[in-house]
Amino acid sequence: MINSGDTAWMLTATALVMMMTAPGLALFYGGLVRRKNVLSTLMHSFFVLCLVSIIWAVFGYSLSFGSSIGSVIGGTEFLGLKGVGAAPHGSATIPHLLFAMYQGMFAVIAVALISGAMAERVSFKAYVLFTILWSSVIYPPLAHWSWGGGWLQSMGALDFAGGSVVHISSGFSALVAAIVIGKRAC
Repeated sequence: MINSGDTAWMLTATALVMMMTAPGLALFYGGLVRRKNVLSTLMHSFFVLCLVSIIWAVFGYSLSFGSSIGSVIGGTEFLGLKGVGAAPHGSATIPHLLFAMYQGMFAVIAVALISGAMAERVSFKAYVLFTILWSSVIYPPLAHWSWGGGWLQSMGALDFAGGSVVHISSGFSALVAAIVIGKRAC
């Protein structure tokens, strides 16, 4: 049964996570780069919000929270958000679609956090390609492992607020990107 208080809180939390990405992270990273790259850096965060939201709706949510395939990845029953609607999912007290939106905002901010390591180092096209690949190949299995019924969750691991799924994966990805790409060009 849907609880109006839980639903109101989750709507608020979803909006807050979205605002951490754009404008929050956009303005933060925009303040760390040289004047000529501010708009490009701002665009990274705003564009990621749109692009990852589409990826999430088409297949990301299903691969993250669909029925487990070998405890590694989710199934395809929610492709295109099929079957995700206003009714609660399982024993939840919020609409299934709201849960998908909330989790989608974490998918967005996870890849947006990496943009700081790429600021002034890669072209926008390269960042878009990286975003598509990372959001499609890296994030869904990690989310499934910890939150979607995968092997880490079945072992009893608890990941509150995205400590491993969002922060550790983004941090390591940013570190690897900075090492591989090299120093910023002057």
